[in-house]
Amino acid sequence: MIERRLDDHTAVCGQIEPHEIAGLADAGVTLLVNNRPDGEAPNQPPAAEIEAAARAAGIAYRFVPVRYGIGPAEIAGMRDAIQATGSGKLLAFCRSGTRSALTWGLAKRAEGVSADEIVGLLSEAGFDPGPIAHLI
Repeated sequence: MIERRLDDHTAVCGQIEPHEIAGLADAGVTLLVNNRPDGEAPNQPPAAEIEAAARAAGIAYRFVPVRYGIGPAEIAGMRDAIQATGSGKLLAFCRSGTRSALTWGLAKRAEGVSADEIVGLLSEAGFDPGPIAHLI
């Protein structure tokens, strides 16, 4: 798994497997956000398995699937997760990390972070902010 750091408290990555989650706790992850809807790919572990592994490792878990685009519900779910993280570490994942990163960017914008800062942070992490540019 390759994590890409967005800020001091947030990283994103592609699909994770249940057996990897205990190691996330050891790395300081305190909240795991699953932005991948169940059933996107045949080999994808179900959200319930990811949640069970997270809870067993002592990591809080949020299921905020991004199915048809990033809308108000997804932004609100990510904002809630960011706020719940406090000084801990949030790891969000989807198939590649892109949906998670862009959802995070829109949630941070909703919190009042400047568009320029969001574009900079996403770009530094290797994500193209173009798909959400009109929203930030």
